[in-house]
Amino acid sequence: MKKKYLAIGIMALSLMAKAQAQQPDTTFRKRIVSKTQIEAVVATYVQDGNNSAVTGGIGTEALVVIGPNLKIRHQFRKYNTFVYHGGADFITSASTDNIDHIRSSPSRKDTRGFSDLSYRRDLKKIDMGISGGLGFSVESDYFSVPVSLSLEYREPKRMRTYNLSFQAIFDDLRWGRLNPDYLRPVELIYPSELRYQNWFTEYKRNSYNIKIAFTQVINTRMVASLMPEFSYQTGLLSTPFHRVYFTDGSEKVENLPMQRIKVPIAARLNYFAGKRTILKGQYSFYWDNFGIVSHGIELECAIKVKPVFTISPFFRFYYQAGARYFRPYMAHDPGESFYTSDYDLSTMETYKAGLSFKYAPFSYAGKRFQFEEMMLRYAYYRQSNGLWAHIVSLVIDIAAYGKQK
Repeated sequence: MKKKYLAIGIMALSLMAKAQAQQPDTTFRKRIVSKTQIEAVVATYVQDGNNSAVTGGIGTEALVVIGPNLKIRHQFRKYNTFVYHGGADFITSASTDNIDHIRSSPSRKDTRGFSDLSYRRDLKKIDMGISGGLGFSVESDYFSVPVSLSLEYREPKRMRTYNLSFQAIFDDLRWGRLNPDYLRPVELIYPSELRYQNWFTEYKRNSYNIKIAFTQVINTRMVASLMPEFSYQTGLLSTPFHRVYFTDGSEKVENLPMQRIKVPIAARLNYFAGKRTILKGQYSFYWDNFGIVSHGIELECAIKVKPVFTISPFFRFYYQAGARYFRPYMAHDPGESFYTSDYDLSTMETYKAGLSFKYAPFSYAGKRFQFEEMMLRYAYYRQSNGLWAHIVSLVIDIAAYGKQK
C-alpha cells in the first residue's frame, strides 16, 4: 500500500495563496525588522477501497490519518531566512493490519514523525537567492533523510524568475525503530506467511531529483510557469509487505526493478480576470521507465467575495497508463521477473474536487503580532477502481515582527 498520507501536509501548504502585508514606517529613518511567520496545519485524510496491495490487489484499503504540522519562517537582517517544518501523522490502517493476518494487531496503528530545517540567503548585488535544507522522517518501517539545495534568480525588472533545485533522499526501509522492544532498525518486514526466507538483500533506497522552474510575467493580468523535472531512484523500490498471487495459486512478495527514472513536466497559467477573480490552470505530464505515462489537468478559481474573504473551488482530472509490471489479483504469470498488484501502478483515472475558504484580515494584535489568514480546505478524491477519500485541512497563519539592532 502506497503511503498516500505523506502528501497531506505538503498538499495543504503548496496550494495556499500567500498574501504579504506591508509594515508601515512610523518614523523618519529606515528600520530593519525581523519577521517570524508561524503556519499551523491540521489535516485529516480518510480513505477506503477494495484493492489493497498488502493482500495482493484485493481487500480493504481503509485508512485514517490525522496530521498536525507546524512551519516557522524567520526572516532577519532582510536577506536571511530560516525555515523549520515539523509534524506527525497518526495513522490507523486496516490494510497494513493484514500484514500478519491478525485483526487489531500492532500494525493497525502507526505514527510518522518528520522535521526539516532550511536556510536561505538573498544576495544584495544580484537578485539571487541560495537555499539549502536537511531533515528526517521516521516511521515503523523506514527512516528517511532528505537533503536539498536550490538557486533562484530574478531579472532586475522582476518579469522573469529562474529556479534550479536539487534534492537527494536517502531511505532505510528496515522495521523496528518505533517498536519498544527494539528502538533500532532490525529487518525488512514481510507478510507473515512469507517470512520463511529473506526476499531482498537490499534495504536502502536513494532518490535524486533535479527541478527547473521558469516563471514569466506576460502582462499585468497573466503569469505563466514551466517546471520540468528529472528523478532517478535506485535500491529497494519494492514494498516488502506487499503480496502478489499468481495464476497457479502461488504467492510471493512484490518485486520491482532496482532502478527507476521519472520525468514529470508541469505548465501553469494564472490569469487575473478582474477585481475579484483569479483563474489558475495547470497541465502536468509524467513518464517513467516502468511504463507509466500520465496526464493531469487542474483548474482553480479564486473569488474574493469580500476584501478579507476568498472562496476557491477547484477540480483535477488525472489519467494514467499503468506500469508494465502490474496485474490484478491472481493474474500474474509465475514466470514473470517483475510483478506487483499495487493499484497505484495500474491504468486508472482519478478525480479530485473541492472548495477552500480563506479569511485574511491582516489584523494586528498589539504592535508586533499580526493574524494574517485562516484557510479551511475540503477535497473529495476518487479513483476509477473505486477507491475514495475525503481530505480536510485547516491552516492558521500568524506573524510576529521584531526590531533588529
